[in-house]
Order: sequence, then structure tokens, then C-alpha cells
Amino acid sequence: MSLALLASILAVTIRAGTSLLYATIGEILTERSGILNLGLEGIMLMGAMSAFAAAYHSGSLWVGVMTAMAVGGALALIHAFLSITLRADQVVSGLSLTIFGAGLSSFLGQRLGPDSKPLVGLIGPQFERLPLPGLSGIPFLGESFFRQDLLVYLMYLLVPLVWYFLYRTRPGLHLRAVGENPRTADAMGINVLGARYLYTVLGGMLVGLGGAHLSLAYTPGWTDNLTGGRGWIAIALVIFAMWDPLRAVVGAVLFGGINAVQFRMQAAGTTIPAAFLNMLPYVFTVVVLVVITWWEAFRKRVGAPAALGVPYMREEWH
Repeated sequence: MSLALLASILAVTIRAGTSLLYATIGEILTERSGILNLGLEGIMLMGAMSAFAAAYHSGSLWVGVMTAMAVGGALALIHAFLSITLRADQVVSGLSLTIFGAGLSSFLGQRLGPDSKPLVGLIGPQFERLPLPGLSGIPFLGESFFRQDLLVYLMYLLVPLVWYFLYRTRPGLHLRAVGENPRTADAMGINVLGARYLYTVLGGMLVGLGGAHLSLAYTPGWTDNLTGGRGWIAIALVIFAMWDPLRAVVGAVLFGGINAVQFRMQAAGTTIPAAFLNMLPYVFTVVVLVVITWWEAFRKRVGAPAALGVPYMREEWH
């Protein structure tokens, strides 16, 4: 296999994993605060649809991006209100959000075209690949890493920033304390409920941004079920990453790599059925999760935040 072909596959791998990584980082922030959000698939779908609709009608890609983040944050706020204030079951609330987002995105996506024409199948504004001066000329790495769209470059900055925030700053320490032991965090003067609201909404905004990358960069346009289950994969990759942003990169690259290879095989005219190839990324993710769960060396290290999914009310803890 030539270096040019490997560089091409790696470039597709990075683009395929970017939307997934945004969603995974968003869910890591949310779960670190103790809130489990299973509504990622619905939020990503709404983010993708709203980003495409806003960009299509405004002609501005960044209007589309901001709209997707606002929509993602608003949907996450609903989940936060149900889970934090009303103390509803977080699993039920998240699943309801997925069903709601999938249905609403399908409904609105067919009715927002010009002159009431459907958006389905339309191609609107899209983020083009922009080579970075100097870096894009590096052999192999330049073609793969530095000839990407702006949302990929933003992701390059986001991952180390979130890691640094979580493990090297006082607010990051407070966030981890809220997810591990809200009673102790409250005794330290941390606003537990406020922190959970903040990071649930912020996580939803990043999930919406992941949806925007799908409809404005990776597969520009809108069709029903555009995410193809990526929201569920992101939830699984949070466990794979052990709630660590840097490890999430590995999971996103693995998924994106399998995705890129199966697309390359289909383009090459392989006799393997397309449905089987499309299934491979999801099967691979499940296999990895099973191995991590069973492998004793990893099992001892994998641990969700202790208060994940547990409602907190001050009068019940003091």
C-alpha cells in the first residue's frame, strides 16, 4: 500500500472521527458532573438538521454552527431540568430526548426548504478543506492532518484544552468533585446543582457541534438519520476512553479508521456486501468494549464517576 493511499485513508479517518469526538468530549464533561445523558443521538440529529437549515438559508456556515450549538444546548437544558430539578430518571429522560430529537429533525428537515420544498438531498454551504501554510507541505502528515476543514482544526485545539481544564485547573477539580462526591463538593462551597446544569448544557452544545460537522463538512447536506448511530457510539466511547479526553481521541480514530477502510473497500468494488461493511465500525466498537470489560488489567482502572446518575438534593445529604 502506497504512502499516498495511507495518507488519504488517514485523512478520511480524521474527518470521520471528528463529529464523534465532539460528541464524546461533550458527554465526558456531562458525565463528569454526575449526569448521564443518553440523548446524544437525538441532539446530534437536531444539531445536524438545524446547522444545515440555518447555513442554507443564511448563506453563512458559522450561523449554522452557532445554531447547532444553541439547539444542542437547549435540548440538553431540557434534560438537565428533568434530571436535576425534577430528579426524573436520567436514563428515561435521555432516551426520550433521543426519540424526540430523531422525530423532530425528520419532521422539520422535510419542511424547511425554499418555497416549501424539502431539504432532503439538498447540498448547501459547506466547510472546504483548507491547507495550513507550511504544515500542509510536510510529507504524509501534511496531507493527513493539515489539509482539513476548520472544524477539524478546532477539534485539534479543543481536546488538549479540555484535558488541561479537567486535570490542571481548579474549576476542573471542582467538576470532578461534583461527579465523584457531591456532598463533599457542596461542603467545600461548590454549587453542585449549578455545576451540573452548566456542564450538561455545555456538553449538549458540543454534541450539537458534532452534528453540525456532519451536515456542513463530512457529508454536506441533510437526510433522515444522517448520524447513523454516532450518538450511541459516542456514549460507548466515553466508557472506552475511561472518561478521559485524550483516550477519546483513540476511540474516535479507531471508529473513523474502520469507517474509512470500509468506504475504500466499497469504492474499490469489493464483493463483500455493503451492508456488512457498513456494520463493521459498530461491531468493532462493541468488541472493544467487551474486551475492556473482561480484561482484568483494564477493569481495575475503568470507573465511572461515583455519583453518575444519582440525583442530589442538599436536604437529603445533610
